[in-house]
Amino acid sequence: MAPVILHVEDNDDDAELTERAFAEANIKNRVCRARDGVEALDYLFGRGDHAGRSTNDLPAVVLLDLELPRLSGIEVLTAIRAEPLTRHLPVVVLTSSNEARDRLDAYGQNVNSYVQKPVAYHEFVATARQLGQYWMELNQPPPPGAGG
Repeated sequence: MAPVILHVEDNDDDAELTERAFAEANIKNRVCRARDGVEALDYLFGRGDHAGRSTNDLPAVVLLDLELPRLSGIEVLTAIRAEPLTRHLPVVVLTSSNEARDRLDAYGQNVNSYVQKPVAYHEFVATARQLGQYWMELNQPPPPGAGG
């Protein structure tokens, strides 16, 4: 079974467009969506509504919006990088912000990539397709047991 893509996105339209672009690009990985930062961390660490989920089954990549309810994307990224289990998990910020402070904060927390969401529909779909293809087909993940 192909690894999951964790998409942390509170905007339903953006989440749907991303999943549609993945389908058009023939990316077969299941997309698991978290609608806020707390839900994302609960998924990754097997707690809350995701209690009992094996934390050894990490997603292939996390697509992370910055402007989220309950916990910001930077707070989520900080928590991911602080835990040995998820320290090397590939995280891509996918956000509408192109603020220098946001980019600096994300790279300061060792984000793997920072991508600004295009406004135009066809550009958004093309960006999502390229992200999916790169992270699912080209990127070489860390070796098993690389946490810590």
